[in-house]
Amino acid sequence: MAASQAVQGVIDAIRENRKRFEAFCYALSDEQLMRPVPGTTWVVRDFVAHLDTLDTALMRWFAGAAGGAAAVDASSEADGEPFDADTFDVDAFNDAQVAQRRSWPLQRIFAEAEANRAHLIEQMERLTDEQIDKPMHFAGDHKRSASDFPLKMFLAGWSQHDPIHVADMIKALPELADDSEIKRWLDNPFVTGYQALMSGPPRE
Repeated sequence: MAASQAVQGVIDAIRENRKRFEAFCYALSDEQLMRPVPGTTWVVRDFVAHLDTLDTALMRWFAGAAGGAAAVDASSEADGEPFDADTFDVDAFNDAQVAQRRSWPLQRIFAEAEANRAHLIEQMERLTDEQIDKPMHFAGDHKRSASDFPLKMFLAGWSQHDPIHVADMIKALPELADDSEIKRWLDNPFVTGYQALMSGPPRE
C-alpha cells in the first residue's frame, strides 16, 4: 500500500511547529518558565515536558495502526506500562510524566523530545490512507467525553498540538499576548477550538 500524502502533510506541520515552539521556549526567562498557568496545575515549562512525552504513547498507537491493526484496537506499552487506547488515562499519564521532568533542564527535555519525535515520525511514515481512515477510540479526559472518529481527523488536530499549548502558556505570559508573530501562529481553528472546549467545566 502507498504511503499517505495526508500523513506527510501532518509530518511537515509538526516539524515546522516544533521548530517554532523550541524558539519560543528558549526565548523565555527562567522566571517566565516557572509561572503557574491559570486554570491548570502546571507551570509554563511543564507544557514542554507534556509535548515531549505524549509522543511515547502515540508512537505505540501509530505502530499498531501501521502494523495492520485497526487504530481503535491498537494496544502496546507506553513508558513500560500497559497501554490500551480504550482505557488510557491521558490525564494521569500527563501529570506523571510532567512531574518526573519538573527538575530537568529545558535542554534535556528538548533532547528527549527530539528522539521521541524522530521515532514517532518513523511510525507515521508507515501509515497509509486506508489505515488513517479507520476509526480510533479516544477514552476521554477531564473535559472531553469518550468518542470514536477517524484517525485522519485526530492527526489533523494533533498537528497543531504545539501551538495549542503555546496558547495555554500565553495565559501566564500576558506580556507576550499581543506579539504579532505569536498571534498569527495561534490564529488557527484547531487552536481556538481546543481552547474554547477546554475552557468549559469538567465533565461529570
